Parts: sequence; structure tokens; C-alpha cells
Amino acid sequence: MTGSPKKIGIFIVAYNASSTITSVLDRIKPETWERIAEVFIFDDHSADDTAAVADAEKPPAYADKIKTYKNQLNLGYGGNQKRGYRYAIENNFDIVVMLHGDGQYAPEALDELINPLVNEEADAVFGSRMMEKGSALKGGMPYYKYLGNKILTNFQNILVGEKLSEYHSGYRAYNVHALKKIPLLRNTNDFHFDNEIIIQLIEGKFKIVEVPIPTYYGDEICYVNGMAYAGNVFKTTVKYKCHKAGFIYNPIFDLGGAEKYQLKKNKYSSHQRLINAVGELEKGQAILDIGCGSGFLAKHLIEMGHSVTGVDIYYSKEAEEACTRFEVFDLEAGLGLKRDEQFDVIILADILEHMRHPDQLLFLVRKHLKPDGIVIASTGNVANIYIRLSLLIGDFSYTERGILDRTHYRLFTLKSFRETIQSCGFKKIRQSCCPIPFENIIPKWPKIASIISFFYMFGVWVWPSLFAYQVIIESEHTDIPTDLLRDEEIMNPDYSEYSK
Repeated sequence: MTGSPKKIGIFIVAYNASSTITSVLDRIKPETWERIAEVFIFDDHSADDTAAVADAEKPPAYADKIKTYKNQLNLGYGGNQKRGYRYAIENNFDIVVMLHGDGQYAPEALDELINPLVNEEADAVFGSRMMEKGSALKGGMPYYKYLGNKILTNFQNILVGEKLSEYHSGYRAYNVHALKKIPLLRNTNDFHFDNEIIIQLIEGKFKIVEVPIPTYYGDEICYVNGMAYAGNVFKTTVKYKCHKAGFIYNPIFDLGGAEKYQLKKNKYSSHQRLINAVGELEKGQAILDIGCGSGFLAKHLIEMGHSVTGVDIYYSKEAEEACTRFEVFDLEAGLGLKRDEQFDVIILADILEHMRHPDQLLFLVRKHLKPDGIVIASTGNVANIYIRLSLLIGDFSYTERGILDRTHYRLFTLKSFRETIQSCGFKKIRQSCCPIPFENIIPKWPKIASIISFFYMFGVWVWPSLFAYQVIIESEHTDIPTDLLRDEEIMNPDYSEYSK
């Protein structure tokens, strides 16, 4: 055991369990009673007298540790859990174990779930009936349920990228600090609540440990519609995969803290093409990376022999270490550079769409670009086939990242992006288009992603305005004198260039 003693709570979910609730309490081992602070029972507005029976027939030796509550309305399986976990959080428990009041899960196994949490070896512990081969069937699990469990679990492992033996056990223990970081109140009130919380733990990179538990199927009544449950599990998992790929945004999977924008390594990707474009230049270029994020591009460019000044609105230790020089500044207010500071190359990698006034940033970029310098800018193509098909079915949902990133203020087509750049005093040198980043959608199968990208590129070459996911434009100065561009600042009095 590590650290200070843990405050442990046993949370019993109960519904029409008057015939079993007393047995569940009696089956808790004496040594388990000694280590737990409280058993709190939440009766989800049962039609029978579950709450009254639980209150009247408490084990005398531990009666002071048992509290019973009855919901005034039926909250549903997920809704009842929300109330129980909120109770655990508000009462400062360190560990909470969910146990069912119908006796389907063995109270005798409580210690097996508690120990990894007490020893700080896990953030969540799941009791699994499928870890020991054949034990679920021997314990009375109907074969159709066993088969359905295996099929759904394998399907979820493939999409989520885990190797759990079971996603469908209701015997769980959690470190309460993990529950605090999960948006539980957004979850369903239905039976697939348990599946949502597993995916949330995986998304939050919490450590999950499975322990084998015995299977017991008695004469308890099952209130789960199996087909509806399977359908909801399927939809939840697919939605998570689409959320991760950037096709949709689902707030229940938004735990924050993760690196949102990552280097796209496919040879057809915007990042790789940008790196290739800089690679055509002589070493020793002074590069300004606007909106550098964590510095993943800067790191590659420095390795190629260039110096990189990174600017971003958020501080990043990784960016500070990756860049030759790193500045934190709000791009809506300027660049935080000296007025006479100029660069050979200025990179705007997927940044203009985040600006309220992208043209103002481009005019400012022009002043910091050497006379023979180049600007490399990229953005998403809002006329991509995926967006068009979504509109066809009436959907236009903003996402966590991608073309419809929730933080985008401006959306461009290939034509409008080119015209925006040209209107700000640049002329196009070269334009290239990129496919959908399949390597981010199916990261477990990079070879398959590469093959799909190869064939998709044919569509990009034939019809770029429809199939291009991103566009990269390399441009240089036009012959317009920089001094004439000051009129643009007068037209936008709310904008002022920052100078040190």
C-alpha cells in the first residue's frame, strides 16, 4: 500500500432488488467492511420496496456504514450512476466501487477490484468475466450473450485501439480523481453509460486494469434490451472514432489536455509538402513559423539547417525547446516582432482560418518578408467532397480539428484562398493540394492509409476543388510598394501593429 489511507466507498446501484439487496450486503467480507468508509445505495425509484428493505435489514455490525437513498424519479441506469459518482466526489471519497444490487456480480471479489487502486497501480479497475477462458459460460452466461459480448468487444478494441477482454461488465472501481476529469454529466442515462465511460478513460489516457471475476446468472430480472444496447454501443464507438478523426465533434469525448494538432507524416500531407518546399532552399534560411503550436514543424526545419522563430498565442515548453527563438503573442494584435525584422521564409501552416481578419495578418506578414522571400500558407478546403456530402444530408457540424475545427473563424475554398493571398500583395509561385489525412483516421494501419492516400490522390489531381482536403500556396512579393499598404491599417482602426 502506498501513500495515506484511502477513503473507500461502495456504490450500489439498485432497481427492483428487494429480494437480493440483503444478500448482497451480507456477502461482503468482514475484512472488506473494515477497510471501507461507507456503502451508499441508490434505489432508482423501484416499483418494489428495495430502499425500505435495504434500510431495515442492514448487517447489524456495519449498519452505521450503510446509507440508503431513493430517487424521486427513475433516472435510468446511467443517470443513477451520475448521481452516485457525484455523491462520491462531493463527499471526498478517494475510491468508489460500483456494485449491482441484484447480486449478479460477486461482492466477495470487492478486494480484488480495490487493491490495484489502493496500491496506485491503476485509475480504473474493471471486473472481467471473459479473462479466464470458458468461465463465463460455466457461470451460466447464455451463449448468445457470450457471443455478442465477444463480437462487440473485438469491434470496440479495433476502433478504440485497446486490448480489453470485456467492455460490458458492470463491476467497476474508480479512482475518484479520474471521475472528476471526465464529463460524466454529458453521458447517456441509458445502459451504454458504462461504455461511454470506458472510452472517456481511454481518451484521457487513464490506466485501466482488468481483474477476473466469477460469472453468476441467477433468476434476477434483466431490464436491458440487448439489441438496443448493442446498437447504442456500436454508435457510441463509431462516433468516438469519427470524433478522433476530426469528422465530428462530440463533447463527451472532449477531455482537453491532449495535443490537438499533430504532424502529418504521409508524403502527400501538407506538413510533408511544406517541409519539402523548404528543403529546396539553401541551408541557413531565417524562417518565421506563425502559429507554431508545439514546434513540431520547427524541429524538422532546424534539423535541415535553418533557424526558426516560432510565434504562438499559447506558451509551449516543447515549442520553446524546438524553436531557435519562441515568442508568445496574440496574433490578432500583431506578431510581437521588431518593425525592421525580416525573414527569408514565413510559414502560415493552417493558421489564417483561425484569424478574424486574415487579410490584416497577411499585410503584416508582407512587411516582415524580405524582398526575395517566400510565404508558404496552407488551409483546409471547405468545398471538399466530405463537406459537400455532409451538406447533402443536412449536416454542417463543427469538429475538434480538421476543416470545420471549432476554432476556425474563416473557411476557404481553393479559389477564395488564392484570391485572399493575392489581394494582400502576393503573387502565387506554386500551388499544391493534399488528400484527406487517412493516416490520422486509421493510425494503426499506416500501410493501408498510405495505399488509400495514393489512390485518393488521383481524384485530387483530376478535380482538386472537389477532392483536395488542404491547399498549400507558395507566394512572393508583388510589385506593390509596402508603404502603400498602410491604407489598409487606416481602414481597420481596431488593428494596430505591435512593436517592441
